[in-house]
Amino acid sequence: MKWLLLLLLVILLFIILVIFTKVKIHIDFFHGNQNDNLTVTLKAWGGIIKYKKEIPMIKIDEDSPSIVIKEKTKTGPDEKTQQQGEKQFEKEDLANTLNDTKQLIDHVVGLHTHIRKLLSKVIVRKFEWHTGVGIGDAAATGVICGGVWAAKGSLVGLISNLMKLRVKPVLTVTPFFQQFTTKIQLKCIFQIRVGHAIWTGMKLIKYWKGGMPNFKTKPLSVLSNDKSNSV
Repeated sequence: MKWLLLLLLVILLFIILVIFTKVKIHIDFFHGNQNDNLTVTLKAWGGIIKYKKEIPMIKIDEDSPSIVIKEKTKTGPDEKTQQQGEKQFEKEDLANTLNDTKQLIDHVVGLHTHIRKLLSKVIVRKFEWHTGVGIGDAAATGVICGGVWAAKGSLVGLISNLMKLRVKPVLTVTPFFQQFTTKIQLKCIFQIRVGHAIWTGMKLIKYWKGGMPNFKTKPLSVLSNDKSNSV
């Protein structure tokens, strides 16, 4: 009996620990000199739990109207566990994503409200956005840079309205009057508790209406297949 109580206590403490666990999402994106690199890192418990995905190359496939993405996945605090692969995204993938998004909106009552509440729990720990623009004409470059500044200001305002912005954003726009070039560097750190994500997931289930829709993207299509197999 004592062992059973001890086991239940350990399970309860573990559940509480998971609920209050803070997950940091690091996003690092660079575009320039015909190179693209995107790195997304998830950290929890001071880096003991770590998941890192690197996408060092994004290019247009020469043989078909699709985008080819090479990616590398690393896990663990020492990043020793690695997995590499290549994915190809076609226009059908975009159509399937839009279809699944519409299905979720149609089947979850007040989906935007639940998403907005979840975003209100997200803390922005870092936000740096550097941009370099040049099209070879000084006057036109100046106009474009002004538009970029306006777009950045609007986006930061939206982020501060939806999330908890705890740092001062670092924004720069560098004009290249004699060059035709674009450079973008974005570094962000977002933080959220696992419990908030779990609570939102429970709300999505609670406010679900109708049967299981016909999802088409790979992760969600499994749910549709399970539903059809059970009938």
